[in-house]
Amino acid sequence: MGNRESRKRPHERLDVWQDAMTLVELAYRFSSTFPDTERFGLTAQLRRAAVSVPSNIAEGAARRSTREYVRFLSHARGSLSELDTQRQLALRLGLAPPLSALEEAIDRVFAKLTALMNALDASASMPSSTASDDSRFPIPDSRHSHAR
Repeated sequence: MGNRESRKRPHERLDVWQDAMTLVELAYRFSSTFPDTERFGLTAQLRRAAVSVPSNIAEGAARRSTREYVRFLSHARGSLSELDTQRQLALRLGLAPPLSALEEAIDRVFAKLTALMNALDASASMPSSTASDDSRFPIPDSRHSHAR
């Protein structure tokens, strides 16, 4: 039966999804220091926004059209912006010490999401003989490897 690497789903091969999964781990560590009074407030909201990022990337990669894929990547980017806002609120409220790794991960995922969205938009605008809106391949060609 082949190894796990050869059986990965399309989203699992995306660098942006892998980075987003690391982002979730960092967000959980960051919010683990919040007081118990925030368990159902900022802690839950921050974690939900973090989990939404790789979840939307995965859901978009499973869609049949480039338009839908980009829409889910846009949702992921929106959740990423929510997460960053919640991180900044936590810092302003003194709920956690700064975690530069989280801020760096947010910046990295945002840049990769934007690059992937741009690459998909560019491939979708190509003449129909070279690009199809029904493409099931979420990974852009090697000219756009920075997005993977």
